[in-house]
Amino acid sequence: MSPLARIRAIAPPSAVAAALIAVTVGVTSAAALVFTAARAAGADAREVSSWMLALGIGIAVTCVGLSLRYKAPIVTSWSTPGAALLATSLSGVSMGKAVGAFVFSGALIAVSGLTGWFARIMDRIPVPLASALLGGVLLDFGTGLFSQMGGSFAIAFPVFVLYLLARRLLPRYAVLIALGGGVVASVLTGGWHLERVRLSLAHPVFTAPEFDWKVLISVGVPLFVVTMASQNLPGVAVLRGSGYEVPVSPVLTWTGAVQAVLAPFGAFGINLAAMTAAICTGESAHPDRQRRYLAAVWAGVFYLCVGLLGATVASLLTAMPHALVLAVAGVGLLATIEASLASALSDPTSREAAVVTFLATASGVTLLGIGSAFWGLLAGVLTSVIASVGRRRRAAAAGPAPAPVPAPQAVTSASRAPERTSA
Repeated sequence: MSPLARIRAIAPPSAVAAALIAVTVGVTSAAALVFTAARAAGADAREVSSWMLALGIGIAVTCVGLSLRYKAPIVTSWSTPGAALLATSLSGVSMGKAVGAFVFSGALIAVSGLTGWFARIMDRIPVPLASALLGGVLLDFGTGLFSQMGGSFAIAFPVFVLYLLARRLLPRYAVLIALGGGVVASVLTGGWHLERVRLSLAHPVFTAPEFDWKVLISVGVPLFVVTMASQNLPGVAVLRGSGYEVPVSPVLTWTGAVQAVLAPFGAFGINLAAMTAAICTGESAHPDRQRRYLAAVWAGVFYLCVGLLGATVASLLTAMPHALVLAVAGVGLLATIEASLASALSDPTSREAAVVTFLATASGVTLLGIGSAFWGLLAGVLTSVIASVGRRRRAAAAGPAPAPVPAPQAVTSASRAPERTSA
């Protein structure tokens, strides 16, 4: 094998592009929340960059290790809902007590993996409902492509058109071509603000955990619940909706354990990704689904770079046009949204429950601090249970099916012969 062929085998352009888009989307959609959460705990600039470093290392270890172990695109990320929760609940909490809550949450996730209870729950969820959940989670990104055309037409429209053309001519590189066109369009329209970029490397800052039972209950337990319901649950749905039957329990055990180990450096939540994972599990990542795990491996590499650069990444994100991020994410998820909706509506008996799951998830409703993915699945399961009870009652009221009437026996010349003889 030539060196060029070896490089293409290890780093297929489509897989690398999918990984880059996934990391860009993940970082731009949540980095500000991470910084806000760290500031709420009283973190200074060094501690904030340490948070990014710890999260980047933890995500890189789990992305690369788990994807290579199971040969599946297992993408992990930090908990975006968890960061939002921390931004509002860490006010007045010391950094040591906050770190204690991070360790406690990670330990609970690891225990849920070791005991297998979360995997048993996921095994009972029908595939159409999991697919509908995935479609609802991704709907905002799909519509974001078109909503950006209102205020940033010069960026979003070229991305869309280039993607459509490349899908017909060079389907393997469609998203990469769309990304390149979007970058050129945003540069020509003056959308970048490079003066905001600051170059600096992150350094680890250790904080000894303090276990205050009040903080563990008020921060650690909600962080665990939000992470499991709003991140790990849809993350498993993404994998299964894409046809990857990955053992859930070991994956959760490792993500929880890595979080607990890196928590003293600021890793508040490491979990399965949902929206960004869908970019790496789709056809745009690689035409051969058995090779799409390479996209997750490269996502881990890029997340490591994000962690090492720390504050530099945050300044770069503020310089990047938001319309470009949403447009590229939209085209990158079109095929995945199409497949999830087709799977969700494939079974007539569960179609109503799938539609309810899709709509409730897409609504974005948040109750008791838990995101719409959990409530959408709960609404779908409730619909499915009520519908199945109704079907059983109608079947019972109809009574047993009538016995089949035997077909009349054909009359043959042999059977008529005795009659003529007796006559």
